[in-house]
Amino acid sequence: MGDPKQMSLSRTKSMNRGTSTLKRTAFARSERKEESAAKPKRAAMKSKQRLVTATEKVYWSRLASLGCIACMIDHVHTPEVSIHHCDGRTKPGCHMLVLPLCAGHHQDGTGTNKSLVAVHPYNARFEAKYGTQQELMARCAALLEII
Repeated sequence: MGDPKQMSLSRTKSMNRGTSTLKRTAFARSERKEESAAKPKRAAMKSKQRLVTATEKVYWSRLASLGCIACMIDHVHTPEVSIHHCDGRTKPGCHMLVLPLCAGHHQDGTGTNKSLVAVHPYNARFEAKYGTQQELMARCAALLEII
């Protein structure tokens, strides 16, 4: 038949119900590559998600250096944080409206301490215990001496 690298498997139906066989067919690999190269590549991010600028990345690094803001209120230092977006990821300026939170305070059931009150999905309980997200952002800004 031909070179096995240039062979493809295609399914053919036999006359009996529910049975099929595989048949090898030859194709040119270069044609296949040209077809895929002609298609535009999709962006790696979601369609409405905004790109993070270099300035925002620097701000995130400075926030992360504080540690988890909720743990700080509990008088514990947790240096491993993720950036929590307070107002989604699609609005203008959304990447500046963020909080540094440890895994346990960000997502329920994650992190080393599973008993922490997480902002996802317990936003009301989280804000009752630690303050509103706007208050926490102001506290982070004061700690970074931005205000």
